[in-house]
Amino acid sequence: MYSQTFEECIQACLDCMKACNACYDACLDEEDVQMMTDCIRLDRECADFCAFAVKSMGSNSPFARQICTLCADICEACGKECKKHGHAHCQRCAEACFMCADTCRNMAS
Repeated sequence: MYSQTFEECIQACLDCMKACNACYDACLDEEDVQMMTDCIRLDRECADFCAFAVKSMGSNSPFARQICTLCADICEACGKECKKHGHAHCQRCAEACFMCADTCRNMAS
């Protein structure tokens, strides 16, 4: 099952995980942290799930496709939340999330 598509998906998940971690950290430094709570929560969940997806693909899990489908849904939700905020770190995160969602869906199909 391991292929170029897996490699691309693993890289997209790693890039998304990094962007979500950076966004999470930067959100904590924003003036109105309370306004950023949904963004922070989704950043954490998305980063954690991207790491899990990478692990499942790297170990050739028989559930990798289903995991990547769920990862795509989480990335999409995180991207939509980040897109609501004008901060550069949120916009970069949204872009990485949407890219990862597309790549995960492509891998899972």
